Amino acid sequence: MKLKNLLFGIVALATTSMFAQFSLSGEFIPRTEYRNGFSSTISEGTEPGIATSVRAALKATYKTEGYTTHLNLLEVFTMGDRQQLSTAGNGNFRVQEAWADLVLGSSSSLKIGRQGIAYDDQRIMGTVGWAQQMRTHDAAVYKYKNKGLSVDLGVAYNQNSVTKSGNDYLNDKMFSYKTMQYLHANKKTDKLNVSALVINTEFQDATAGDDTVTSLLTAGLHADFKISSVKLSANAFVQDGDRSSESTPYLASLDAGFKGTDKTTFGLGAEIISGKTSDTSFGFFPVYGTNHKFNGFMDRFYVGNHAKGNGLIDLHASVKTKLGNGYGLMVKALHFVEESESKTLGSEIDLVLAKKFKGYALKLGYSQFFESDAIPTAKDTQNWAWAMLVIKPKFL
Repeated sequence: MKLKNLLFGIVALATTSMFAQFSLSGEFIPRTEYRNGFSSTISEGTEPGIATSVRAALKATYKTEGYTTHLNLLEVFTMGDRQQLSTAGNGNFRVQEAWADLVLGSSSSLKIGRQGIAYDDQRIMGTVGWAQQMRTHDAAVYKYKNKGLSVDLGVAYNQNSVTKSGNDYLNDKMFSYKTMQYLHANKKTDKLNVSALVINTEFQDATAGDDTVTSLLTAGLHADFKISSVKLSANAFVQDGDRSSESTPYLASLDAGFKGTDKTTFGLGAEIISGKTSDTSFGFFPVYGTNHKFNGFMDRFYVGNHAKGNGLIDLHASVKTKLGNGYGLMVKALHFVEESESKTLGSEIDLVLAKKFKGYALKLGYSQFFESDAIPTAKDTQNWAWAMLVIKPKFL
């Protein structure tokens, strides 16, 4: 009997140790959207779109003293995109993340594989968590962290497939680069958090062969400063290279948050994004940022659009408050002006109501865009509404 109990204890201890290193979690996020001017202006007579998209993910992480591995299996689908008795899938299932983080020392590691990369407020580099598919990079990132200082150095090299000859990556899009190198350095103190980010990317011309590439360099600073009940956040970035304009494109922003009460915070801010200087040039483009987070939730600017626009001046004010019983409300007002021609582009109101339940959350949103007189054919009402359920179970 004693031997049996001893063996049982050893098995139980080993099992506990194994599960302490292994975690298994998931995501189930359905979102229904009513789109009536979302992402772009629609004209009179255009019918709105209504659809429900779903993110379903299974995430596994295993951690040892020498390394951490992570696997994220993701399915993104639209309700109804597969026949009920279909013998095939919808083609949207994929390995979203697959990486290993190797411990190199007490302060450094090397993370290799398909991974999400996000820094600071995600203005320039983010995972785009709002998008059901999210953004990942196939990269190697060296990480150093010690005494409030962290430095990340990342490299990436992309190719369409393994071939006997040639190194083509024939996807000449703003986001699909051939190579990337970046450096992110961050220093934190009690009141100040400041970061420097430099990203160099090269893009292959799909029609000119693998030796023809264009480059884009993005560099700048992000800073957060806290004093009493006030928090200031600022961004300052410039771009250069073959994909920039004849002048130096730039982005500059300043936001202030004021804590009015324990439950309410007020925000006030402005952002300037420079526009193109000629018909063939580019203005500043916030390359790999979570752009849905900025310039209004209706995604009129810099969410897969506006790359060759005349820039943007964004003036905004917001209030966030806790209503009690797990409810939270956010209201934000924005006004948009073209940077290069000082022409009014319109205004927007965003509202988000969230409610936390036991183990899940429900979020509701409504946005309305008020078009300027510069677009006389625009539909009178341009709005967007959505409802989203967020469940993130932890299985182990």
